[in-house]
Amino acid sequence: MIGYYILIGAIALVSWLVSSKLKSKFDEYSHVHLRNGLSGAEIAQQMLNDHGIYDVRVISTPGQLTDHYNPTDKTVNLSESVYNQRNASAAAVSAHECGHAVQHATAYNMLQLRSQLVPIVNVSSTLSQWLIFGGLILGAAAGFGFGFYIAVIGLVLMAIATTFSFITLPVEYDASNRALAWLKNKNMLSQQEYAGAEDALKWAARTYVVAAIGALASLLYWALQVFGGSREE
Repeated sequence: MIGYYILIGAIALVSWLVSSKLKSKFDEYSHVHLRNGLSGAEIAQQMLNDHGIYDVRVISTPGQLTDHYNPTDKTVNLSESVYNQRNASAAAVSAHECGHAVQHATAYNMLQLRSQLVPIVNVSSTLSQWLIFGGLILGAAAGFGFGFYIAVIGLVLMAIATTFSFITLPVEYDASNRALAWLKNKNMLSQQEYAGAEDALKWAARTYVVAAIGALASLLYWALQVFGGSREE
């Protein structure tokens, strides 16, 4: 268990460092005001219109970095700072979330796959560790008994959640690429503003990379505990 806590601690530290860097980047580029004077909400609406998407609403949501696209009710949810502000950070976030709306409208296969996994992951992420812990306690390390199979079921559920984390990566990177391509092709931003938006989205994507690596490391650790222990017998 000590090894697990060291692993979790290391992942948590890296995640904190990346998140802190992301926040500092967004704060930095929030001071780069747009020459076109458009707010995040206005940029989002224009990107949707340019892609022929008229059934998606752009709404404001409370909090900071709470921005997301909801495919269920077709809404681009922008945090209050992004929705109202007129800077490079707001432009990057609003265009990125609209990138997800474009993915939805064009039936982007990775987004569809991720959406299909959401209800499964909501269950598996909650149950997986409990099943693994329970299986190990029941004697998974002692051989191929009842406890072992319980732990394996937990590993399968954890593997689904880990797969979801990796499927999220191309979805997020693709949304950013769509956003940046539109911002550039439509000359929405100056060179300085575009550089800031691009850098901010790169750091945002890295948070998903860290999460995916952390999920994989955790899965491998518990797999070694379950299968390694059973081989000792």
